[in-house]
Amino acid sequence: MLAYIARRILTTVPVVIMVAIVIFALLRLTPGDPAAVIAGDDASPAQLEAIRDRMGLNLPIYEQFFQWAGNLLQGDLGTSLLSGTPVTALIADRMGPTIALAIATLSFTLLIAIPIGVIAAWRHGKVTDRFVMILSVLGFSIPTFVVGYLLIYIFSMQFGWFPVQGYRDLGSGFYEFARRLILPTVALSTVYTALIARITRSSVIEVMNEDFVRTARAKGVKESTVFLRHALRNAAVPIVTVVGIGAASLIGGVVVTESVFNIPGLGRLVVEAVLARDYPIIQGVILLFSLTYIVINLIVDVLYTVFDPRITY
Repeated sequence: MLAYIARRILTTVPVVIMVAIVIFALLRLTPGDPAAVIAGDDASPAQLEAIRDRMGLNLPIYEQFFQWAGNLLQGDLGTSLLSGTPVTALIADRMGPTIALAIATLSFTLLIAIPIGVIAAWRHGKVTDRFVMILSVLGFSIPTFVVGYLLIYIFSMQFGWFPVQGYRDLGSGFYEFARRLILPTVALSTVYTALIARITRSSVIEVMNEDFVRTARAKGVKESTVFLRHALRNAAVPIVTVVGIGAASLIGGVVVTESVFNIPGLGRLVVEAVLARDYPIIQGVILLFSLTYIVINLIVDVLYTVFDPRITY
């Protein structure tokens, strides 16, 4: 197992290097001048040039990259061009709300989606199954920001049950923390609940038609035992895959959801940095998101060995 994990980690090194290169290159190719944002509209060309020299923006692109990569290897993500605050400090300050939202969304999704998918497979072809499929199509069809605004309008503005926007940490009390996290969690989990429910349903239905399931039934094993003990375990591999993909895809959803609900997390930080052309912040956060995606996929690969005995190390 350890050798397998080590090999998988080694294969991620070239991916991380390519991600770093692409992130750096794309940001330098996008239009906009950070010096102009910092100096303001009334700055003279000499002032702009001085700011570019101070920030190293006049250096050749390859020199800027190697300088950034060298600092990165030392754990230094750079300094914000506008505030002068280290990027690592900004990320650490904004990470709490994003982690809370991601964990709440993933937990809510798994608690809802997998049982719904299993029930739909159990009642395959019945009214329950069709109802679940209709809800899944709706979940796929409606964008996250539309769901967010609908939830705000109904449950915040009409009923007044939840705050319109904002975030409170656990230090403010669990009630206030949860109250401000419920609507963002439901909005962000909509598409992932639909995805995981559909995959769970399809996987369980496919496994229920396998030979070993028919053999168990022929031996007189109870249907509930066949379903819970034999079918669900063998249907877990594709479910684990899509759960991993969904967890990694939360990164993009977090940016939209945090903007809609004004949550001061990493997604909101990226939006603010993009508007300000603050390269170090954008590079640091996107690199963190990319590493998170890679780690999640590594965890999924390891889980394969648990659920699928055919995989060898």
